[in-house]
Amino acid sequence: MLYIPPAFKVEDLATLHAQIEATGLAMLVTVGAEGPIVSHVPLFLDRDRGPYGTLVGHLARANPQVKQSRLDIQAVAVFQGPDAYISPGWYQAKREHGKVVPTWNYATVHCWGRAIIHDDPTWIRDQIEALTRAH
Repeated sequence: MLYIPPAFKVEDLATLHAQIEATGLAMLVTVGAEGPIVSHVPLFLDRDRGPYGTLVGHLARANPQVKQSRLDIQAVAVFQGPDAYISPGWYQAKREHGKVVPTWNYATVHCWGRAIIHDDPTWIRDQIEALTRAH
């Protein structure tokens, strides 16, 4: 779960989709018998599949995430956008009373859902072609 202060929470699906498409590369996190498994993979967003869209990607068969992931537990794909350190010196309050702390400004989209592994060669080829077109 990601803590998002209410003032910074974005729920507009079009805005979230735009961030996913602009980022492209996701950190895919699944759970295996020994804990989290992480891969960085380009994902394609099919906006028309499912109520929130569907993410499609490709992992090499040799990637341990393919064989070790528990598909009965939700996966998360993290799309990280721009980020930057925010110095306390940038706040007017620093000059007024000095009671400020540094922070980090960032954009990220977390997508939860079930991972599905496909073995159909035609399906796989179609998805790799879609990934290639998208990126």
